[in-house]
Amino acid sequence: MIDIKLIRENPELVKENIRKKFQDEKLVLVDEVAKMDAEYREIKTKADAMRGERNKLSKEIGAKMAAGEKEAAEEIKKNVGELGTKLEELEKKEEELASGIKDRMMVIPQIMDPSVPIGRDDSENVEVQRFGDPVVPDYEIPYHVDIMESLDGCDMDSSGRTSGNGFYYLAGDVARLHSSILAYARDFMINEGFTYYLPPFMIHGDVVKGVMSFKEMDNMMYKIEGEDLYLIGTSEHSMIGRFINQTLKKENIPYILTSYSPCFRKEVGAHGIEERGVYRVHQFEKQEMIIVCEPEDSPKYYDKLWQTSVKFFRSLDIPVRQLECCSGDLADLKVKSCDVEAWSPRQKKYFEVGSCSNLGDAQARRLNIRIKGENGNYFAHTLNNTVVASPRALIAYLENNYQKDGTVKIADKLVPYMGGTKVLVPAKTIKNRF
Repeated sequence: MIDIKLIRENPELVKENIRKKFQDEKLVLVDEVAKMDAEYREIKTKADAMRGERNKLSKEIGAKMAAGEKEAAEEIKKNVGELGTKLEELEKKEEELASGIKDRMMVIPQIMDPSVPIGRDDSENVEVQRFGDPVVPDYEIPYHVDIMESLDGCDMDSSGRTSGNGFYYLAGDVARLHSSILAYARDFMINEGFTYYLPPFMIHGDVVKGVMSFKEMDNMMYKIEGEDLYLIGTSEHSMIGRFINQTLKKENIPYILTSYSPCFRKEVGAHGIEERGVYRVHQFEKQEMIIVCEPEDSPKYYDKLWQTSVKFFRSLDIPVRQLECCSGDLADLKVKSCDVEAWSPRQKKYFEVGSCSNLGDAQARRLNIRIKGENGNYFAHTLNNTVVASPRALIAYLENNYQKDGTVKIADKLVPYMGGTKVLVPAKTIKNRF
């Protein structure tokens, strides 16, 4: 949510930002807010004057009663009553206007960073740089579900019976590899200086509305029936929500945090074969990065976050690239965002494994997260980024470590988490399993 002062002082800037995001249908909201805001301030001025007059008359009533001037006091009471009726009407209008302004402000997009490339959708996102050499081996890389099934590590049929599409059973070494990647990510982030958290996996509706746009909320969140609770789609939601209605001490800034959680998402829409299997699912596990900082520091922390993701994947020898999100692909609360994509030797292209975002003061303004300053309080800036989301990261790992003989090698960094196992062998080649 932007500062309403921008609409008062520079509405054309707000409109141009909307045009760059190709959301022309929202242009009318700027004019509506400007008109309603002017009316609101006029009514508030009148209401404040009436409240002051009412307080003044109320004191006079007391004085008249104390002086024994009962008739004069009753006359003033009558005036106070008439004033109260008029004030009640103004306050009702004041409340209606405030609500209408807020509803519109909640869907007007955040002002983007000037460096954001202009484009209509994700097809116009811009590759910035690559890390590691993408390799296409001289043998075929199977579909990720086929690799896992060859290792006796995935059962999609059973999950379809128990839960439907978008769910999965992982088993044996594949399940252990999945957990090992997450455990390594946890320790990796702690070693990078982040404070580790396990957050609540459900949050109240006011937190949901504070951390994401209504469109994202409708497309993502599962609500607990009969309760004001939602399952989180990422631990960023509860981690940023932790600071709701807080005024933070300047000496405690920045908060540099990492959190683990299961995540739950509706994932509305139809997807192609490459996004089936365990790529786009309703539940997954994730290690996240979150930063709450001074406004002037958010650009440097944005770079630190996505670079940390690159460092993590490169430590597992997985080639990745940074892809800058264009204006049309940028969520309304974001100032700037990029994806980290891992190389798929099977598809011979990159696919998304994480997303890094600078949200400026958008979440802080919605959630009332302020920093106590010497010359007054001001809104903090918030950022988030994926360390690793699995099983999506598991797909990248399996494809990049699949060998010609059907085995999957285990990276040195993961061997301790795999109990010393250095290679996964197809189930059909294993004898005397039990």
